[in-house]
Amino acid sequence: MKILDKKIVKFIQDNNLKKELLIGRFGLEKENLRVGYDGKLALTPHPKQFGQKIKNLYIKTDFSESQVEMITPAFRTLEESYNFLENLQNIVSLELDGELLWPQSSPSVLVDEKDIPIADFGPLDTGEKEYRETLSKKYGKKNQLISGIHYNFSFSDKLLKKLYDEFGKNTSFKDFKNKVYLKVTKGLLQYRWLAMYLTGASPIVHNTHDERCINTMESNDGENYFLKDNVSFRNGIYGYKNKKDYIIPYDNVENYVKTIKGLVEDGEISDPREFYSTVRLRAKDNKDLLNSLLSDGISYLEIRYIDLNPFNKNGIDLETLYLIHLFILYSLIKEDEEFGEESQKVAYKNHEIAVGLGLKKNLEIYERLDKKVPLYKLGEDILNEVRKLIDIIGQKEEFLNQIIDNSIKKVKNPEETIAYKVLKESENKKYVSFHLNKAKEYLEESKKDEFRLKGYEDLELSTQILLKDAIKKGINYEILDRLDNFILLDNGEKKEYIKQATKTSLDTYSTVMVMENKVVTKKVLDKEGIRVPAGKDYTDAFKAKEDFELFQGKKIVIKPKSTNFGIGITIFKDKFTKESYERAVDIAFENDSSVLVEEFIEGKEYRFIVIGENVEGVLNRVPANVMGDGKRTITELVKEKNKDFLRGKGYTTPLEKINLGEAEEMFLESQGKNFDYVPLKDEVIYIRENSNISTGGDSIDFTDDILDEYKEIAIKSAKAVGALICGVDMMIENIKEKPTEDNYGIIELNFNPAIHIHCYPYKGKNRKLGDKILDLLNM
Repeated sequence: MKILDKKIVKFIQDNNLKKELLIGRFGLEKENLRVGYDGKLALTPHPKQFGQKIKNLYIKTDFSESQVEMITPAFRTLEESYNFLENLQNIVSLELDGELLWPQSSPSVLVDEKDIPIADFGPLDTGEKEYRETLSKKYGKKNQLISGIHYNFSFSDKLLKKLYDEFGKNTSFKDFKNKVYLKVTKGLLQYRWLAMYLTGASPIVHNTHDERCINTMESNDGENYFLKDNVSFRNGIYGYKNKKDYIIPYDNVENYVKTIKGLVEDGEISDPREFYSTVRLRAKDNKDLLNSLLSDGISYLEIRYIDLNPFNKNGIDLETLYLIHLFILYSLIKEDEEFGEESQKVAYKNHEIAVGLGLKKNLEIYERLDKKVPLYKLGEDILNEVRKLIDIIGQKEEFLNQIIDNSIKKVKNPEETIAYKVLKESENKKYVSFHLNKAKEYLEESKKDEFRLKGYEDLELSTQILLKDAIKKGINYEILDRLDNFILLDNGEKKEYIKQATKTSLDTYSTVMVMENKVVTKKVLDKEGIRVPAGKDYTDAFKAKEDFELFQGKKIVIKPKSTNFGIGITIFKDKFTKESYERAVDIAFENDSSVLVEEFIEGKEYRFIVIGENVEGVLNRVPANVMGDGKRTITELVKEKNKDFLRGKGYTTPLEKINLGEAEEMFLESQGKNFDYVPLKDEVIYIRENSNISTGGDSIDFTDDILDEYKEIAIKSAKAVGALICGVDMMIENIKEKPTEDNYGIIELNFNPAIHIHCYPYKGKNRKLGDKILDLLNM
């Protein structure tokens, strides 16, 4: 064990580089098998909703069609990468039809070897299937199904350049960077036994696994098979590893490349990718890895020994990711040391001992080839040395110290390890039942998070939906302006700039202007023979108030000429006073310089969303309301209803919280009630007249219940203003009766219709409008 290099520590402290230690480029890759609800391997093709597996940036297959691979982009922080991994977990889980993601590295209930489908890449295949077929013959298809997590990392350019300026004299920056990554690789390989002991989570396999393994293993029940005291089947003697333990030089890239080439030339491995080191050097062009390593140098490291943790929905927790990062930093900052043949033999032996016998108490491990020490003692010493980094990092001290504390508990007591807990749960509940129950539990968790895109919760929900569907299809994206919800989508063939999910290049500026101006909208629709409410528009509040008698005794709506989300709208369906009328006029003018006073069309309000030439969703938006219990006031009932996790503020949740303001007070007053009124049991009290979701309303899906004739009117309305994405608000007296001149009316067109209300209705099915918009954009 080496101590920290004082020169490097002092340089980091003196040059204020602490913050650079926790940033860099972090990427995660996770493999999961798809299984049926019986735990059997799914033999269905890779789900078509994820598009072409070669082109999708985020969701691919690995060895088999049955094996999903999720890949995050490289982010500056571990939190960002972890959030994106959770997004992928949720997206994939929710898109599977009658299938689950198997949460364990060891395979599920397997079929015969010959029936396991190798990944099929179709006409775009460039030798991938042939390569997998070669591997299947050498290692067996069942072993190729073993899954896990890969952790990809590179340091920040600022940190590397600062270190180069101080320690890279008489060498090129490329060679210095190679030296840094080789030093880290040596450290990670040398101490991998400890990381695998702490993260190992596959101590057991099912009886349908490869007979060559099963026949040498123990079983208590005929279903669970294990090697006594095993921590990680995946990283053990029967796991996903090369046939031999290769000694590889890590003194420089040239010798590394030469040795790997030699293994290929000698037929030891068929391809550089088949060198299954637990830590791999990665380059700018990994398709031509060895040549790219020589020409461009090492770009990042790929750490490949992490088992899926079945106790975590995402297969790994943030604490484990930070533990691995602490090992990376320790390998960087500790004193350098040789990692020749003897050291590598020690590392291989310790790997085998920690993984194969880790649950054995009083286990000894090699300090040198000629000396063994207790695993707990050497593990604790290394972890305490790693702990010294926390003061140097100067951030997240409590969090990082807790990680070290928990790790020391595990090295002192094997019963604290993930592997031991998996083994006990599998013994109690059976291998398949335990993991299936976890898979189902995680699916339910994903359902609760369905409308959230982790790391992007500040964006409007409609924008989150479009981003999520873009990720599902593997489309590259960039947030151009978070505050404005402005994004760029790039599928490699075309780019689209989109604001707030529905403002796209498809609708012209003039189309938007027509819909924004409600006076012009009414005139355009009227010319097309579409019924709109009669009324007058005003630019002068005094003139509007002067016309009170013109509207007295009628059912009217007072609203700003240009408005969205029901802002500034007042509806009078019953008698109203001159004072209430004038206040409603003032509220409307507070939101625009021009105001409409028009007839109120009887019926229920329905929001139609037109995308292209189709109505893709219809909602009845029920005005904000509460149901009485005979005990609580309206204020108290609203407070309780607003606790629903679906309700929030700023359109980042499917429903908005109900507000109790002046407009609500006026509407209740028109009913002879106020906020202190106590509704009777089961009495429904409407708090607003307008039914916008943005003012606390409820959304009920009616897409399959509305007559086609009304849908045709909505499409005709959108076409009249030249809109390809349009929200059409229609009042309908009876949806079972066909439209006539008197039983319906278009009250508004929206150029920026919220799509989240159709995707996550209060009642009804998800209409998947993000997909529809991407299809319309040919993305």
